[in-house]
Formats: sequence, structure tokens, C-alpha cells
Amino acid sequence: MVNLKGKDFLKLLDFSSEEIQYLLDLAADLKAKKKAGIAHKMHESKNIALIFEKTSTRTRCSFEVAASDLGMGSTYLAEGSQIGKKESIADTARVLASMFDGIEYRGYGQAVVEELAKYSKVPVWNGLTNEFHPTQILADFLTIKEHFGYLKGINFVYMGDARYNMGNSLMVGCAKMGLNFTAAAPKKYFPDRGLIDTCMEIAKETGAQLKFIEDPIEAVKGANVIYTDIWVSMGEPVEVWEERINDLAPYQVNKTLMDAADENCVFMHCLPAYHDHKTAVGKEMGEKFGRDAMEVTDEVFESEKSIVFEEAENRMHTIKAVMAATL
Repeated sequence: MVNLKGKDFLKLLDFSSEEIQYLLDLAADLKAKKKAGIAHKMHESKNIALIFEKTSTRTRCSFEVAASDLGMGSTYLAEGSQIGKKESIADTARVLASMFDGIEYRGYGQAVVEELAKYSKVPVWNGLTNEFHPTQILADFLTIKEHFGYLKGINFVYMGDARYNMGNSLMVGCAKMGLNFTAAAPKKYFPDRGLIDTCMEIAKETGAQLKFIEDPIEAVKGANVIYTDIWVSMGEPVEVWEERINDLAPYQVNKTLMDAADENCVFMHCLPAYHDHKTAVGKEMGEKFGRDAMEVTDEVFESEKSIVFEEAENRMHTIKAVMAATL
């Protein structure tokens, strides 16, 4: 029997396939209860701290709504907190753990959330670091399971820069749960070799196949899911934008790419997406580099094959499962 009480949720590498499946099943159960109007205040009178060094829509809202549904209070800490500034990570962890029952961190290096967990006596949850984004992958997999009815054997293709949190975490998740993972990108955007080797060993046990392909059309043949993320982030210099956009333009998810995949292929995106150049950053990208300066076309994003908003909703249900299970 799976028991995750008191366990930190820092990266999927720390969890077995059975434990990940347990979290997905729990999320599905809690989602069904919410849809049916059945109260599930499993952790009444508890309180959680939410540390956000990076801004967020889905992660923050998911943690706050999930906490409320579970009967908990939540305190949002952003620019006003002393973490890593006037106070060390270790000291912050010990202070917060004396007041709260759980701590979420969304920010920069994985080392920060790992240090928080090391010095905290309560569970710590990773809401995103540069290296990993485990709560997003739970939401992605719940969405895939809801759509196809299964996970093992799904042909999953990630288009674009696979070196950071999304590429890393999706590769790990696919290896753990038996999905066939393909990274489609120029070679310099492939994940770290050490992490690839680790995932290859995991895949031997689950039957997952991991591929790394530079030709985008070849990569999506037989794909059940095509997934992408934004190419550039706010605050990155224009020089980085130009190189990244030039390198990744052939990997834009458009109708031609979707048509080359399986006829029942769906499109997924962790959001936010620059699909129509209406956001401030998207507009600037479009003005500087033209219509192709976006990772997915509006035609695909708004199509019947797009399940991005089901995926976004499932962030809340899966985050709720993580908190419910670990507290």
C-alpha cells in the first residue's frame, strides 16, 4: 500500500511508478468529488506557505484553491519575503516549518527547493524550478489518461528546447510511466546526457522508448500527443530570442506538423502560450521576428485537437492530490 505521508514532492525521480499512479488515481477521485459537490476537507485547520520567486497563474491558483478545498489556509510569499536575501534558505525553512504544515516553492535552482526540504520538518512541494516541474507532469498525465484511457504505450513528442524543466520532467515522467518519449529539437537543445542515461535505465523496467530526433516531421510520425512550451521567457535578452527563434522555427507546432502525426493526435501546452501575439511579450516577438516567432499557431491552439485548458484545470486537481497525500 502506498503511503506518502510526510514525503517531499521535489522531482518525479524521487517517486516510483506505483507512487505516481497513486497520485494520479487520487487526483481523479478528488476531481470527481469536486465535480459532484462532495466536500473533501481532509486537512481542516492546517496551513501552508506558498513561496513564489517567479510569477504564476496556474500554480498559485491551483495551490490556493486546492488548499481551500482541503480545508486549509494558505499564505502567499513573494517579493515581501526574506528568503535568500536577509535570511538563508535553511533559516527560512526552519521558521516556516514551525508555523505551517507544508511549504511550496516556485523559483530558480533545484538546489533551493532541495535545501528547503533538507531543513524543513514539514513536506516541501516543488511548484517549478529551472530543472524540474513535477506538478505540471502529473496534470499532463491525468489529462492524457482522461483522453485516451491509458498512459503506457502513448507516443509522446516534445517539440522545442528540451534542456530545462519541461523537457526534463516530461522525459522522466514518460520513462517512469511507460510512455514513449521523443524530444524533437536541434541536438544542442536535447536534455542533459546524464539525465538521459538515468531515464534510459528507468525505461528498461517500464518498457518506455526514448528518442531524440532533429527532423520534426520524422519525430511526430505516429504521435498521440504533441507538446510544446514557449521558446523565450520574459527578461531574457533579445540576442537570446533571436538565436532561439531561428533555431526552433522549424519545430513550430502548426497544421502541417499535426497532420503528419496520428489522426487522433492531441496538442498540449503547459501555458502560457504565445499563439496569437496578443500578449505583451508575444506582440514584441511578432514585431521583431514575424508571425513564425511563436511555438504554436493559433489555428492549432484553438482547434478541436487542443486539450490545453483541460490540462490547465488538472493542475489544481493533481496539486490537491499531492498535498492530500503528503500531509
